[in-house]
Amino acid sequence: QVQLVESGGGLVQAGGSLTLSCTVSGRTFNSYVMGWFRQAPGKERVFVATIASSGTERYYADSVKGRFTISRDNAKNTVYLQMNSLRPEDTAVYSCAASSWGLLTTHSGNYAHWGQGTQVTVSS
Repeated sequence: QVQLVESGGGLVQAGGSLTLSCTVSGRTFNSYVMGWFRQAPGKERVFVATIASSGTERYYADSVKGRFTISRDNAKNTVYLQMNSLRPEDTAVYSCAASSWGLLTTHSGNYAHWGQGTQVTVSS
């Protein structure tokens, strides 16, 4: 059973920073493409960022490019999302997800395993 547990969410002022972490149980973390998604109140879940299993490739949504950085530590079974220059519109529940797709993917349907999510609230 693969389990994903996020942490690091919270309340921050606009312009501030937060780092989210997602730790994955199991021995196969280094085979997964990992992604971060977010869902704002009353809106659909949307893609934020993804990173290849080796960590050598990354892809971001246009809305976060240049402000967010996804990274991973395969020795710790953990993926991170460093979020800088936060804006009120970044307020959402952020979830990490693991994909066996093999390629970077922005489509949530390609991710088989999901965490429970962590709330990020950015005040203006």
